[in-house]
Parts: sequence; structure tokens; C-alpha cells
Amino acid sequence: MNKKNINLIKVAIWIFALLPLARLFWLGIHDDLSANPVEFVERSTGTWALVFLLITLSMTPIRLLTGQIWQIQLRRMLGLWMFFYACLHITTYVWLDYSFLWSDIVKDIIKHPYVIVGFSAFLLTIPLAVTSNNFMIKRMKKNWKKLHQFIHVIAILAILHFWWLVKKDVTEPFYYAAVLIILFGIRLYYQYSNKKVLNDKSLSNPKINMKKVM
Repeated sequence: MNKKNINLIKVAIWIFALLPLARLFWLGIHDDLSANPVEFVERSTGTWALVFLLITLSMTPIRLLTGQIWQIQLRRMLGLWMFFYACLHITTYVWLDYSFLWSDIVKDIIKHPYVIVGFSAFLLTIPLAVTSNNFMIKRMKKNWKKLHQFIHVIAILAILHFWWLVKKDVTEPFYYAAVLIILFGIRLYYQYSNKKVLNDKSLSNPKINMKKVM
């Protein structure tokens, strides 16, 4: 895919990514944010952070399944949109829900484990967002890739946070968990398959076998 088409897709992602925020503004202006507007905003921003997280994680499985690599160029942008909505989610909780009353926030964290899990996931996104630029990629080299592997931990924590939050009706977090399991499964399948192919090749190569024996 050429650069022009990639740029058009990036513009489309910007428009798509801003729609949930525009919707919240629209509903807020028209006083239509449900009976509990703060909770509505929290849920909406948290949901979209999770959606962008899963879309970001899908880029590599798409490459493995299709052999196409152009979508990898979108991964950084998608990840930053995830961080943007995660920031809005945390800001809503700290500012609108608790008015920066840190003592009450600490009490809520102690009382509800899902808050600890969610906040831990957010803290892990910060170094990923800060290092999502060409300068840090060049400076960190191999360590950059190791650091960004934490996105998988973040995804698990985010879904666990959602699962514990809803308590009774876990239908929605179950769907997100299923998507994550599928994405992990694709990666593990191809990782295992590649290792198996390499092992089969080495077994059929007497030179390699002799080296291994020696």
C-alpha cells in the first residue's frame, strides 16, 4: 500500500477516534448523559480505551494471517489513542468522581480491587506512550521492543478491571476477553509453528545435528 493511502487511513482513524468524544460532548450539551453522567463518561472512555487497545494488539495477528505489513504503521497511532482515552477515563475518576480528594481515592482503591488493577494498567501505559516516538525507538534499541511487550500485561489487567467492575453481568467483558484470547492464540500458534518448522529443518540437516550433539 502506498504512502497516500496510508495517510488517508490515518485521517479516517483520527475521525473515527474523535467520534466517541464528540458524542460525549453532544450528549452533555443536550443533558442526555443518563441519570449518572459521571459514571456514563467513565464507562464510555474506559470502553474506548479497551477497544483501541485490542485494535492495537490486532495489528500483528493480522500480519501473521494475511502476510500484509502496511497496517503495522498504524499501530503506534492506535496505541496513543488508547492512552488518550485511558487518560480521560482516569481524569474522570479522579476529577469528576472524587474531586481530587486523594484520601477518598485511596480508600476506594483499598476497598475495590478492580480500581487497583485498573490503575496499575494505566501506570504501565505511561512509559509506553512516552517512548512511542522515533527518538526513543533509536535510543532504546532492543529494549524498546521489550518494554512494549507490556501491552499484553496491560490488556489482561484492563479486562480483569472491567470484569471485576461489572460483577454480575459479565457479558460485555467476556466478549473483550474472548477477542484477547483469540489474538493471543494466533500469536502463540504462529510462534509455535515457526519453532516447529525450524526444529524439523534442523533434524533433517545432518550438519546441524552434529553441531547440536557436539
